[in-house]
Amino acid sequence: MSIIGDKIHRIRDFRGMTQKQLGVAVGFDEKSADVRIAQYESGTRTPKQALVEKIAEVLDVNPRFLADDEILGAEGVMMILFELDEHYHISIQDCEDKGGNSRKGICFGSILMTDFLSEWQRRKKDLADGKISKAEYTEWKLNWPKTTDDCGKHEPSKEWRNL
Repeated sequence: MSIIGDKIHRIRDFRGMTQKQLGVAVGFDEKSADVRIAQYESGTRTPKQALVEKIAEVLDVNPRFLADDEILGAEGVMMILFELDEHYHISIQDCEDKGGNSRKGICFGSILMTDFLSEWQRRKKDLADGKISKAEYTEWKLNWPKTTDDCGKHEPSKEWRNL
């Protein structure tokens, strides 16, 4: 499965859609709609950007979330961090996890990145504390930054909570 295919599959399942429903919703013929989506999910075909945007619209996610970036492996993550360091001056800190194990943490020399990470930290804590559901947390991530409220400083432009 390709990275974009995996993301389409996970979000389609999260939205409770079949491959056929998604395919028809993006404009494929009903007879081949499920086959086409299956091809994208398996990685045998790669959707063009216009189709990625249409799929994102139907799945109600930020189109950038579907980007087929090669970041899932440790080497890909390191390459992204190297590039981020050029823009946000990353420092690497020694820290411990909850079990007392030695770990490394990263800090960004950017107020904006600190604000973004603070809100993410808050959402993860709200999830752990049962204040939001896993579905709400997923919705927040899928539509970020439209779902951001800057840690309660303003209303998000897209509602993500099931109140």
